[in-house]
Amino acid sequence: MAHEPGGINSAKGQSDAAFDLVHTHIYREGDNLVFQQVVAGTAGSSTPKSTGKFAGSDVYSYVWPTSLGSDAVGFEAKSGILALALTSHPDFDDTPQLDENNDGKKDNDGGLWHSHWVVLTKEASCGPSGLKVRDIPEGMKPKMPATWPGVPLYIDSPGYGLNVGKDTVTIQVPLAAVGFPDNFKYDGVTAGLKVNADLHDPLLCVSSVWDVASGDLSLPGTWNAKEKP
Repeated sequence: MAHEPGGINSAKGQSDAAFDLVHTHIYREGDNLVFQQVVAGTAGSSTPKSTGKFAGSDVYSYVWPTSLGSDAVGFEAKSGILALALTSHPDFDDTPQLDENNDGKKDNDGGLWHSHWVVLTKEASCGPSGLKVRDIPEGMKPKMPATWPGVPLYIDSPGYGLNVGKDTVTIQVPLAAVGFPDNFKYDGVTAGLKVNADLHDPLLCVSSVWDVASGDLSLPGTWNAKEKP
């Protein structure tokens, strides 16, 4: 597809074409920041198989790690790497305020692609990636965004507009939601995550990294605000 100038171009690799990144970008469109990833195959065509249970289940994701502070969207400050993610996970629903499939139920939509802010931190027990979605220890009550789904993780379910079609995924993030940042750096990742079978810290590991736009997670992409609306 014809994409906006700038961003991070990536060579085609050996991963599943649905997660083989060729272009990653964040650009402004009106009062929104558009988080975009272009892949070599059909975007969103691969989703996890349902296991019928939460423990041990899989999450597939398109992720934009950023240099934004975790407090930019309402988490406790200096909590880890703030990333926007587009995810699918048919075995659980973590968007309790939303009814994505419009069937009158808000607890059966996890398999549909949807957006999350997450805070990533290092975790050696998570394997080669060394990353997890940060846990909330029992008894702790850190600051969370208003649309936090109530799970013991640094995760937000903002319900942003999104598009998944042909070779491209996008999420439309209101500039106001991230405090009209002057600039920040970003990267692109496609990855699988897995819920711990024992349901304890770490609850959600980055289990497989399929592609990294920069190749080394160096966050080479830069978004600079030319003007504030």
